[in-house]
Amino acid sequence: MKKVAWNKYNQNDLDKLESISNDYKNYLTNCKTEREATKEIIKRAKTRGFKNLEDYINNNNSLNVGDKVYVNNNDKAVALFVIGSEDITTGMNILGAHIDSPRLDLKAIPLYEEDGFAYFDTHYYGGIKKYQWVTLPLALHGVVVKKDGTKIEINIGEDARDPVVGITDLLPHLGQEQMKKTADKVIEGEKLDVLIGSRELKDVKKEKVKSNILKILKDKYNIEEDDLLSSEIEVVPQGSARDFGLDRSMIMAYGQDDSVCAYTSLEAFLEVTNPTRTTSCILVDKEEIGSVGSTGMESHFFDNAIAEICSLLGNDSPLAVRRVLKNSRMLSSDVNAAYDPLYKEAMDPRNSSYFGKGVVFCKYTGSRGKSGSNDANAEYIAKLRKVMDDANVSFQISELGKVDLGGGGTIAYILANYNVDVIDCGVGVLSMHAPWEVTSKADIYEAYKCYIAFLKYMK
Repeated sequence: MKKVAWNKYNQNDLDKLESISNDYKNYLTNCKTEREATKEIIKRAKTRGFKNLEDYINNNNSLNVGDKVYVNNNDKAVALFVIGSEDITTGMNILGAHIDSPRLDLKAIPLYEEDGFAYFDTHYYGGIKKYQWVTLPLALHGVVVKKDGTKIEINIGEDARDPVVGITDLLPHLGQEQMKKTADKVIEGEKLDVLIGSRELKDVKKEKVKSNILKILKDKYNIEEDDLLSSEIEVVPQGSARDFGLDRSMIMAYGQDDSVCAYTSLEAFLEVTNPTRTTSCILVDKEEIGSVGSTGMESHFFDNAIAEICSLLGNDSPLAVRRVLKNSRMLSSDVNAAYDPLYKEAMDPRNSSYFGKGVVFCKYTGSRGKSGSNDANAEYIAKLRKVMDDANVSFQISELGKVDLGGGGTIAYILANYNVDVIDCGVGVLSMHAPWEVTSKADIYEAYKCYIAFLKYMK
């Protein structure tokens, strides 16, 4: 049985752990959407000397050992690279995580009025328990793009002076029939509409509450109703990341699947300089709905970026990208379901991840007979074990629940399709996919150390 990581820390370790935890909480609070995360990631990268790969391409500049570049994919995904001293075709060490999280999205035509209330109509994004999203303070994050190309950023609810919005529920006294429904039907998708107003605008004949909302949007943001057709507005839990537990050993926040792995991957990646092998960090969108679309891992933006890098390094061979990927090693940085003793019936205690016992390797995900999984080979796992032990990283190996119950998907299988050696590796989470999720500070710290060791020492 793996030992609890807390017991090995000296005061320097504890100080570093708390420093990382505090910075991580700030990241969580300010990066609730993939657009906000992309903006913050690029900002942090630039402060460490990273430059836009497009500038090299447009100016026909060559790349050299030690150069640091990033690729911004439509403000929703980022790939970062540090050019190593070895030929890139000998392979890269890659960290990959996702920056989207389960949430509610406004529909294309969202605003309506009914019986004296104004609502935003929503469509849920990713796997959620719908009943968890009612009677919570919610915030609106996103962008509205006008026909002339003007982009208006929306963030309503996070400032202490802002109003919040939310979804109502039926009182228990009238909920007898509702409570007879199964959990997936107690709150149905079409009832996840966000209440945003109840005050009428004077001197209008119809839809007086909706008209008042439109006036507010016009006065504050210069947004017309038709502008909502070209908007991306996400409904997320309102509030800041917080220490959790009387001992402050944990963090509670929205979006830790997969911000906890995205943050630690990014910070570890930025920490490693002058690598022998070229290093890369991919932080992508759309994992929660199958990694589809132009900003998901299924798109070719990553291998296109590698092709551009190979060309700028003087290698225009059509085989170059294939050789890079075939020789690469990757950690698919994604979360795992931590063992919860209140729900032990869903867990395999011998093959579960436990709070405080370190970063989690998951050999395969998928479901029902490993369907749809990447299944990492034993040789690769053996190499990782040595790297982790040599670096004094606490790690554990886990599955995601019992065989007939559990399973899930990550971006690992997509990179495996390119013949990359890849395994899922991340942090255990309690209440995964809920509006508020919980992680262990010790596991966050060990994930950070793990990703540094992997980038530096994996061959």
